[in-house]
Amino acid sequence: MANILILGAGSMGTAFSFPCSDNNHGVTIVGTHLENDFIDQINSKKKHPGLNCEVPKSVKFSKFEKLGEEINNKVDLIVVAVISKGIEWASIELSKVLKSNIPILILTKGLAINNNKYEVLAHKMERLLKKNGIREINISAAGGPCLAKGLANKVHTSVVFANTDIKIAKQISQLVSTDYYHVFTSDDVVGVETCAAIKNIFSMAIGASQGLCHSSASETTKEKNYLNTAAALIQESIYEMIIFVEKLKGKKETVIGLAGIGDLYVSADGGRNSKMGEHLGQGMTYKEAKKTKMPNDTVEGADLALEIGAKIKSDFDAKTLPLMISMIDTICEEKILKVDWKNFK
Repeated sequence: MANILILGAGSMGTAFSFPCSDNNHGVTIVGTHLENDFIDQINSKKKHPGLNCEVPKSVKFSKFEKLGEEINNKVDLIVVAVISKGIEWASIELSKVLKSNIPILILTKGLAINNNKYEVLAHKMERLLKKNGIREINISAAGGPCLAKGLANKVHTSVVFANTDIKIAKQISQLVSTDYYHVFTSDDVVGVETCAAIKNIFSMAIGASQGLCHSSASETTKEKNYLNTAAALIQESIYEMIIFVEKLKGKKETVIGLAGIGDLYVSADGGRNSKMGEHLGQGMTYKEAKKTKMPNDTVEGADLALEIGAKIKSDFDAKTLPLMISMIDTICEEKILKVDWKNFK
């Protein structure tokens, strides 16, 4: 039995506690500094509002001020499950309390820019921890198609854990694998994390498929016959993901596996990114859709476009990545979504 600490009490972090608990590990979920009231609510009702289900009784919830105390309680694995914007905060806070080389697994999906270079979140956290005095660091990254509610309801779920040291990835996979949570391993950290991030941008494009069918099509026709358009957008998304991942020195096979196609399928089938895409496909600008339709939702694909869109446009032209550039222009320049079909491959 191992002791596992999960930083972040959101839906995904809490859902991850289910396979850990089912393997009889000790699990403590420590909320962020913004989740104290949320932790009180869970402890009083024993039910997670985001998952709408009861959390295993063996799982302990603690407030953020207890982070140091909980980590010093012989923790064998730290799981980071904060939003992508919280990775820097998590790195700084962990650096204050880490005293030994405890393996870290990042569930957070995102991509950053550092010194005008793309940086996956595992590398960003490693850099920040070292900057703050932590020398012995071993970080793995999770990718693949995993919706929190599905995992919490114990439906069959396949994911991939990546570490340049494949032995570490396999050790962590053995800790948490169950008869419903199937963990594969990879040494392609860059490929897995890049797929996990950029698929959110393409999920918005696929979500826009009804609106993008054809300007002359009726709303009824679009609603009933949009799958042709969606399939074309999916194919182009995969093609462009391969180009982008290989540019960052990731592997093509990662894109055509769980981390790429698998995650893209799940995200495009109805998540927040897909929903934003639906609004964009209907002719709304990003700011209009965010303000009127999704004011309280985090749209990771849009956040990523705003963070790295300028860098992407400086590295790629519209002939190379026509769909991605169209989405970046829509999000970053407040344009109505128009897809450059002529440059699709």
